[in-house]
Amino acid sequence: MTQQTSQAPVRTVPGAPGSTDVQATLEHFRALVAPALRETVRRLPPEIGTTVEFTLGWRDADGTPRNGGSGKGLRPALALLTAQAVGADPESAVPGALAVELVHTFSLVHDDIIDGDEQRRHREAVWKAYGVGTAVLAGDALLALALDALSRAAGGERGAAAMKALSGALVELVNGQAEDVSFELRPWTGPRAVTVAEYSAMAGRKTGSLLGCATGLGALLGGAAPGAVSDLTLMGRHLGLAFQAVDDLLGIWGDPDVTGKPVHSDLRQGKKTLPIVSVLAQDTPDARRLAALLADPGSGGEEELRAAAALIEEAGGRALAADSAERHLCRARQLIHRASVDGPAAAALADLGEFVVHRTH
Repeated sequence: MTQQTSQAPVRTVPGAPGSTDVQATLEHFRALVAPALRETVRRLPPEIGTTVEFTLGWRDADGTPRNGGSGKGLRPALALLTAQAVGADPESAVPGALAVELVHTFSLVHDDIIDGDEQRRHREAVWKAYGVGTAVLAGDALLALALDALSRAAGGERGAAAMKALSGALVELVNGQAEDVSFELRPWTGPRAVTVAEYSAMAGRKTGSLLGCATGLGALLGGAAPGAVSDLTLMGRHLGLAFQAVDDLLGIWGDPDVTGKPVHSDLRQGKKTLPIVSVLAQDTPDARRLAALLADPGSGGEEELRAAAALIEEAGGRALAADSAERHLCRARQLIHRASVDGPAAAALADLGEFVVHRTH
């Protein structure tokens, strides 16, 4: 699959006059969340607050302030757009948007430690810049702030339901991460090899849970009926599975200048991702050759990695992952139309889904 930015225009979203593309829509909703995010981070002591600000892209490692921030802001935008799609003021979902963005950032900080990744978004990973201990503490601080921000947002049944949704997503996320790590210890082939079904279930927990939480919190804090909350939570989960499938494609075939990671990075690290496990599940010569190449991915250098990537593509692993992303996007669109009440916001949600599937980083 050729990775390229979707050319479909995003409809103008009420409350975001003049938005004509996905980036403008994301920027509009980032701006809605930014004041609350900065106010929340200011509650941290300077010793850890500076590290968190580096994590969020507000400072360089030496403490020099930077303009803008890091990340696409997809999860906050999903929460706010979902609230708008069910007929509410998007600002009603700011606490939920803030919470999911903080949880997402926490997970990236700890993921980089677990995976040993030294780069994140063309900068040093937090652990590389400040040390593992400080990075762990920064991640813990982000998680604590997320829970605290949402707990202050709403009282009564709605507040309790919001906290339950976030805590449930956290449990799923941690379980999914633990499964992902455990997959690295399993063989490439044989009865203990990771299956496509196992991988998909893990991806639903590791990635789908938080995107589902974002859309579910948007609907919940926007006052949607329980059925709509359920549908829109499931919509976000499908977007999460689409997101992970594209991540898996970029992990092998992404442009390093765009992704900020080396080409073939997932192959180099020996990660079991959807394109890879789908090929290894086949009883074919290509699968056996791929297993032999992956047995020691670092031994043959770039030539061996290129050969493995070519085998995966020839055996259909690249196409399968691309089809999976499109299939989950299609299901997400169906759920948007079934549950939403605001046409322009619903259309913008659908276009964010297109962005998820056709992004290049």
